[in-house]
Amino acid sequence: MRVAGVMSGTSLDGIDVAVVELRGRRVQTIGFQSTPYPRAIRAAILGAATPADLSRLSFQLGELYARAVLRATRRFGPVELIGCHGQTVYHEGGAHTLQIGEPAVLAERIGVPVVANFRARDIAAGGQGAPLVPYVDYLLFRHPRRTRIALNIGGIANITAIPPAAAPEDVVAFDTGPGNMVIDALAGQYTAGKLCFDRDGRIAAAGKVNRALLDELLADRYYRRPPPKSAGREQYGAEFVARLKESRLPLRDLAATATVLTAATIAMAVCTRAPRNSDLIVSGGGVHNPVIMAHLAAFLPGVRISTSTDHGIDADAKEAIAFAVLAYRTWRREPSNLPSATGARRAVVLGSITP
Repeated sequence: MRVAGVMSGTSLDGIDVAVVELRGRRVQTIGFQSTPYPRAIRAAILGAATPADLSRLSFQLGELYARAVLRATRRFGPVELIGCHGQTVYHEGGAHTLQIGEPAVLAERIGVPVVANFRARDIAAGGQGAPLVPYVDYLLFRHPRRTRIALNIGGIANITAIPPAAAPEDVVAFDTGPGNMVIDALAGQYTAGKLCFDRDGRIAAAGKVNRALLDELLADRYYRRPPPKSAGREQYGAEFVARLKESRLPLRDLAATATVLTAATIAMAVCTRAPRNSDLIVSGGGVHNPVIMAHLAAFLPGVRISTSTDHGIDADAKEAIAFAVLAYRTWRREPSNLPSATGARRAVVLGSITP
């Protein structure tokens, strides 16, 4: 079955579409495209405050998702099903979550069924509603003899720990803390809106890490709380950035400190789950930030670091691929959350289908 996976993450950088061929457990990526969000849409998502804002945005995003999928299918061929994560506008793990991007618009424009609203059923079953990609990490990266940690550095960073020859119930996954989100916000302010991310880590590289501020940030109990746990813009959005700016440090120093915070909290999490000589397989936008990657290598000298691209899965496309796989499982009425990752009472079929 050919499925399009549609992902727009907490970084708000745009819409990723992966076209995937699925046969049983076999996953073949046919193609991948990314479409940046228009500046006005990105600003509207960040500024949405009323039911009218969210309702209007949900339909606008449905149209944008449809255009992105049509663009992909013109290039890579038609699909039979779409899995759309939607844009998270609020997430409180274990309590409630909201992703917008009207699936009815997408189904109407493309003419195929759409699976959406993946997180709600896991929360209803007692889980965090995140992370949901670990099932796909397990499918793609399990190894008979090596411990593997799949790391995604998006707006939020998360890991999936897969022991050698693991069964699904052996997999542990959780959000480690900030990924690119804080760095992106600081880069936007540093460049007066010209950039929405720190290209090649240049801003951080030009700054100095403030150890006192870093130690204060690392004292947050979240980083030592045992999983299951999840995080989002609620923890690392505008209020967090405003707190950093209260230090009155130069923005480039804040970017340098935030970059180390991302790497350090990832490393803390990896060290709790990975023996020496484990594999760390990195995906997401953070793989393109050499400063983050260098800090990770320094913090984790006994870990072999590679990217998912090195394993045949495009590092930028992995989460879009994952939601294609999750949609396929839902279409087949098969569970695809991992209770060991989310804390749900049981494995459940995720999402709602718009025919």
